[in-house]
Amino acid sequence: QVQLVESGGGLVQPGGSLRLSCAAPGSIFSIYTMAWYRQAPGRQRELVASIRSSGSTNYADSVKGRFTISRDNAKNTMFLQMNSLKPEDTAAYYCYVQAINLWGQGTQVTVSS
Repeated sequence: QVQLVESGGGLVQPGGSLRLSCAAPGSIFSIYTMAWYRQAPGRQRELVASIRSSGSTNYADSVKGRFTISRDNAKNTMFLQMNSLKPEDTAAYYCYVQAINLWGQGTQVTVSS
């Protein structure tokens, strides 16, 4: 069974940083666009950032300049480096492969003093 496994969430103070990881099977990692979504309580799930197999990236306006998406093809792992975190970044973060509609289990990020 194909799975995506996220890690790296936690509690951080405003202005702090976290790095999320998403491990994927090599059979899908190298060919598909991958993305990070997030969902806060009472809100719809929203796209945070995406990265194509070529390495080109796309970001939500709310995270531009603060978050960086990247991928390590040798390790079949995608990352989301989150800097200058704000309380409004608090959400469950999910790894997603649209081409095969595959979601990870999610990892919680809480930004609070």
